Amino acid sequence: MNSQFPIIEIYDTTLRDGAQAEDVSFSVEDKVRIALKLDELGVPFIEGGWPGANPKDIEFFHVMKSTPLEHAKIVAFGSTRKAKNTAKADPTLEALLSAETDIVTIFGKSWTLHVTEALETTLAINLELIADSIAYLRSRGRQVFYDAEHFFDGYKMDPAYAMKTIQAAVEAGAERIVLCDTNGGTMPWDIGEIFAKVRKNCSVPLGIHAHNDAEMGVANSLTAVQAGAIQVQGTINGIGERCGNANLCSVMANLELKMERTALGDGRLAQLRTISNYVAEMANLTPNKRQPYVGDTAFAHKGGVHIHAVQKNPLTYEHVNPDVVGNHRRVLISDSSGRSAVFGKMETFGLDLPQNNPKVLELLDSLKTLEYEGYQFEGAEGSFELLVRKAMGTYTPSFELLGCRIIVEKRKTKEDPISEATIMVKVGEVVEHTAAVGDGPVNALDHALRKALEHFYPQLQEMKLLDYKVRVLTGRHGTGSRVRVLIESGDHKEKWGTVGVSENIIEASWQALADSIEFKLMKEKPQT
Repeated sequence: MNSQFPIIEIYDTTLRDGAQAEDVSFSVEDKVRIALKLDELGVPFIEGGWPGANPKDIEFFHVMKSTPLEHAKIVAFGSTRKAKNTAKADPTLEALLSAETDIVTIFGKSWTLHVTEALETTLAINLELIADSIAYLRSRGRQVFYDAEHFFDGYKMDPAYAMKTIQAAVEAGAERIVLCDTNGGTMPWDIGEIFAKVRKNCSVPLGIHAHNDAEMGVANSLTAVQAGAIQVQGTINGIGERCGNANLCSVMANLELKMERTALGDGRLAQLRTISNYVAEMANLTPNKRQPYVGDTAFAHKGGVHIHAVQKNPLTYEHVNPDVVGNHRRVLISDSSGRSAVFGKMETFGLDLPQNNPKVLELLDSLKTLEYEGYQFEGAEGSFELLVRKAMGTYTPSFELLGCRIIVEKRKTKEDPISEATIMVKVGEVVEHTAAVGDGPVNALDHALRKALEHFYPQLQEMKLLDYKVRVLTGRHGTGSRVRVLIESGDHKEKWGTVGVSENIIEASWQALADSIEFKLMKEKPQT
């Protein structure tokens, strides 16, 4: 890192601003666990929420008082006092103090439009609200960060007044002034120009808080750093209200890998993918596979030319080493793949064969035929590894299907249908015949298959079906087209995908289900 620049302070607001995202709701336990992960990552400031706003935030701050952290400081967030209250008698400020954090962040109005229409007060009184609130919190021993809400919009409308709000905060004792692009609509060139002007007239270190409504959250944050910001606020994965906040995963990676600025240091970027997936899990969101740096496809290669080149030198099609951010290279198998892709995948499976081996050429031809028929192995690497091992003669099935039957019965108009699956399998010389019910025919089939096999393979109890997708394949047969079923399964160690294709959705589901179980069992026995 370049030592001539100050360390960039990462200020995480996932637990407050991120929690305002649609479909996101953190429990107190979720928030505590995320805070511990962020501390492990080395984030110096974690905004925990708005104490007094809801019971969960109150409980979170209470729990964190007795929770030791190694790197991070918990920050309480709130607004300036109400115009009708004195600072000492203002409930919001008292709630901030009750959180007992060393640092408090408060926001105030920078835009005359908000002062007159949202607060319905005068410009002079707004300056008093800012100054009084910060001075009171400082008198009670708190460090104060001041978020200048809507600053860039306010500066464009009335630069002199926007600067007065900043000056009021500085004179009252704010230790950081954070310029906020609250509506997320400012362009990077405006951010840079305005930031540079403010920096010349502000004696306190500056920060940036950018929203992503114009897809500029990360760009605006980095531009602000170039213009002198020493603090960047954002959220993990960019979650937040409307279109979200600046994505700290991308911000931190870009700061250290592209701008040579220290954000986390000590190689902690290698935890980025882990924290990204962890927060997505806690938020009950599907990870964005196309997210830069940390997504599943960030270092995935599909085209044969790309694969061949990256195997010679990763720099040909990778802008950074995926290991640096805790990710890994993936070679996708499709009908556009060539011999290099197949050999690349075989290396990951531990198979070492010469390139002129006829089985490899047969496998490649088989792959292209299967994809023409509707199979897709990009998201079904479990099925592909089974296909490879079968072609190479290194795979032995764990069970044999002798037969199955599925019955769907609807007894009354307003009642849900009942699905029951009966299955007969053979393991070695033993035949197992069993039945199970489920929420639908595929769920019943899954339950019956597991029930039949868990006696022989108890490790299947730790395996879960994580996702199930069906796509009707358009083509020559119109309504008679085939369907493709993609299943994602996982256990405590890894996740894998499998695929099935048929004109019958149950048959396609069976193929994917059987492959998912075979893959699990195959990974736990020695391969030749």
